[in-house]
Amino acid sequence: MYRVLVERYRAEFGRYASAMLDGDKDDAADALQEAFIRAYDSLASCRDPNRFKAWLFRIVSNQCHNVRKRRRGHLSLERAAEHGEEPASRADDERADIGEVLGMAMNALTTEQREAFILKHVEGRSYAEIAEMLAVGEDALKMRVYRARDELKKRLEELL
Repeated sequence: MYRVLVERYRAEFGRYASAMLDGDKDDAADALQEAFIRAYDSLASCRDPNRFKAWLFRIVSNQCHNVRKRRRGHLSLERAAEHGEEPASRADDERADIGEVLGMAMNALTTEQREAFILKHVEGRSYAEIAEMLAVGEDALKMRVYRARDELKKRLEELL
């Protein structure tokens, strides 16, 4: 049963976890693994099988929030520098710089805005699907996405 859970949802929720955790594959894998373990151990608490995916998403989302809290203030590029990893070329340097600026702008968003923005514009999910996953109304969700885009635009203009 655990294997089925992981196989069915690993790729989908793995992309989400990676985006929520600034592309850090290790942190995303750790958050996802912990979420799957918690979900498996708590299967009996999922009262509505029709909402299983939304229930599982909340667990994954909570784990991502926990990881972000633990590492708040650390940028993935700083961790790479600590491990002696450096970009191989000028193009890599420029991509790293853009990634750092985008990461700083994304970190300026509230957790709710970041989550809504990633699900809509990175994952490409519909508003109806996201509203169910986040247990919010579609109008409220659309406002979160709008405010996230607006804040990102403002932050990127300041940083660039």
